[in-house]
Amino acid sequence: MPGTRKLGRPTAHRTAMLRAMVTFLLEKGRIETTVTRAKEVRSLTEKMITIAKEPTLANKRLVMSFVTKESVAKKLFDEIAPKYADRNGGYCRIIKTGARRGDAAEMAIITLL
Repeated sequence: MPGTRKLGRPTAHRTAMLRAMVTFLLEKGRIETTVTRAKEVRSLTEKMITIAKEPTLANKRLVMSFVTKESVAKKLFDEIAPKYADRNGGYCRIIKTGARRGDAAEMAIITLL
C-alpha cells in the first residue's frame, strides 16, 4: 500500500519530497535514490500514469494537484501515458546499485520502462 513508509520525515516534508521525486522521474525518465524511497516513488508514479491513461478533465486536475510542474503534467498526458496504453501496470523498474559510500544506505536507480 503506497504512503505507509514514513522515511524519517514529517508528513508535509515527506509529501513534498515524494511529489518532487515523482515530477523529476516523469521529467527525466530516471533517478537515483535509496531503495525505500524508490519503492514509494514507484507506486506513486504508477498511479499517476494510470490516471493519465484516460485524459478527462477530472484526471487532469488530479494529476496537476500532485505533479509540481505543468509542463511535466502535459508530457505525462501527451507522451508517457499513450506509450503505456496497452500495459496494465509495471511502468517503472528499480535496479539496486549497492551501498552509498557515506552511510552505507542501499541505493537504487528507478527508471520508466
